[in-house]
Amino acid sequence: MTVGAEVPPPESQPAAEPTGWSPDVSLPAAIPGQSTKAQRVALIAGLLVAVWLALQLFASVLAPFVTAAVLAYALDPPVSRLTRLGVSRGAAALIVVVGLLALGLLFALLLYPMILSQLGLLIGRIPQYVSLLQSWARDVITHLQENFGPDAVNDKLRDVVAGQAGSMLTFLASALSSVIGGGFAIFNVLTLAVVTPVVGFYFLRDWRAIIARVDSWLPHRYAGVIRAQAGEVDRILSAWVRGQALCCLILALYYAFALTSVGLDLGLIVGMTAGALSFIPYVGSITGAVSSIALAIAQFQSWHGVIKVFVVLVIGQVLEGYVIYPRFLGDRVELPAVWVIFALLAGAAAFGFVGVMLAVPVAATIGVLCRFWLRRYLTSPLYLDPPGKH
Repeated sequence: MTVGAEVPPPESQPAAEPTGWSPDVSLPAAIPGQSTKAQRVALIAGLLVAVWLALQLFASVLAPFVTAAVLAYALDPPVSRLTRLGVSRGAAALIVVVGLLALGLLFALLLYPMILSQLGLLIGRIPQYVSLLQSWARDVITHLQENFGPDAVNDKLRDVVAGQAGSMLTFLASALSSVIGGGFAIFNVLTLAVVTPVVGFYFLRDWRAIIARVDSWLPHRYAGVIRAQAGEVDRILSAWVRGQALCCLILALYYAFALTSVGLDLGLIVGMTAGALSFIPYVGSITGAVSSIALAIAQFQSWHGVIKVFVVLVIGQVLEGYVIYPRFLGDRVELPAVWVIFALLAGAAAFGFVGVMLAVPVAATIGVLCRFWLRRYLTSPLYLDPPGKH
């Protein structure tokens, strides 16, 4: 399925069967009569319960498969373009997967050593940052003592605040190390190098056949409605995936280059982190601004360098708000920022990384269904019936 395109009806699909499915399996005889409302509700409830139980039981091993499915969805357009040029579907999928692996290897060879060196620099400077934060906290308490008197703010409170400030920074550093270590524990070398690319290749190769088979399972009574809503979800989701990926890439390149150019020692890692987190509304901007200004104050210890970093952030916000996001996202993506933030947090809380990967597709689906049912409600007698006579 090309991203953004409607799914053709089953009869227009090619006759070839996907790998693993036998075309000779006979269907059971048609059941006479009509389905009842209770049967339809039970079918939907049963499917939802089955999906929920599968996620609960297998969330720890689903990460590479969900990642491969997301990659297959995102990479289906270039594979389809190659097939239109005469390349077989399997060869096109292999070319795209190998190209993606080559880009990942190039990134690892060029940027990974620099990122590791900057992480080492950050860890080595943590004692200096702790000392600066404690000194700043003591100065603030001393200033409050001078203005409000020693009875309101005593020396003991000053020492406690200074100690807690240092402990808080140390805790943040250890939490960051735990997150990085946990991420590598989850996405180990075997998963990154073997499982996800292999599964992604098979998903890409059989994507059209998978969509055609799922489409053939739709109940005839609601097939048209389901296809229409699935097409709307696909339109919104494909626009969000493409636009958000381009926005994150552009912002990461800009912040990494600009912050490094103004002399911020950790500009590369801060800029790339801010750009990568931009898919969560406001989180990337706030994270980049707070961390870069704090590091600039600690490094330069003068307003001249801090002002340069601040100018870089302001220009980035202007580009993000008035150029990048309107150009690549605009009003095509009907996903409110608050809804995306809630979906990501809820998915992470419920199923971890798998929940994060599924959060936006589920949010887009729920949004489309809510708008569909709202349109039906606004044209139904439940809404249009006039008030009764009193």
